[in-house]
Amino acid sequence: MSTGAPGPAEDPADPASGPGGLRDAVRQELVSRQLDEQLTSRYPVGQRLRILDVGMGRGTEALRLARAGHTVTGLESDPELMASARASLEGEPEGIRERVRLVEGDGLQTGVHFLPGGFDVVLCHGVLMYVEEPDAMLAGLARMLAPGGLLSLLVRNADALALRPGLAGDWAGALDAFDSPSCPDGLGRQVRADRLSALTATLAGIAAPLHTWYGVGVFSDTLPDDAAVPTAGELELLLAAEDRAGRTEPYRRVAALLHLCGVRG
Repeated sequence: MSTGAPGPAEDPADPASGPGGLRDAVRQELVSRQLDEQLTSRYPVGQRLRILDVGMGRGTEALRLARAGHTVTGLESDPELMASARASLEGEPEGIRERVRLVEGDGLQTGVHFLPGGFDVVLCHGVLMYVEEPDAMLAGLARMLAPGGLLSLLVRNADALALRPGLAGDWAGALDAFDSPSCPDGLGRQVRADRLSALTATLAGIAAPLHTWYGVGVFSDTLPDDAAVPTAGELELLLAAEDRAGRTEPYRRVAALLHLCGVRG
């Protein structure tokens, strides 16, 4: 099993493209915008950052950041996803290829592959939901950060698991979800969910306290897997509504996913 979820958006100019469908593409676009907001608020414009993408999937985010001028290391354990990332990288100009390093390995073993403090930013998006005991992994990720470095996590929101089945009229599923620590992913596999309060405490304990957080998928998580791609104008309205909800109380607390940003002390 991969320690990263498949990257949904293959064409950075079209967030509705890619193998993950419209719902996942919207998530990808929102997280990218939120991450850029954090990077531009923390680092001088033009600074080339050292970024580690743990569980990079097909490398969508890694390539996007490399195109922006950063040096990116992608870590992925799934051979098929790694092959897809390598194929995408081969299609990039030489200057971008030189800024990307792909490493086949598990996110639980970052200390085997990298030296502590070697990165300005560590991404771990859609990975913790596949890890039974995430605390050790999170501690390892924090050790990879230089002082002041940013840890970006995308996790399933355990406080909102009943919302999707409830809105779909699946009352039994909604009742079960209230007390369940997991839910099905897009492939039907049961994945673990995290609570904001628990992760806040964990981040404080590993010296990367929570700096800010966003909700991701407040409205669009209920879209069907085969949802039609909207026009460019409609898509931008959807993204604007999601962006507003993802940073506004109480909407962000019922998002399908949480995007947490911790800062290494």
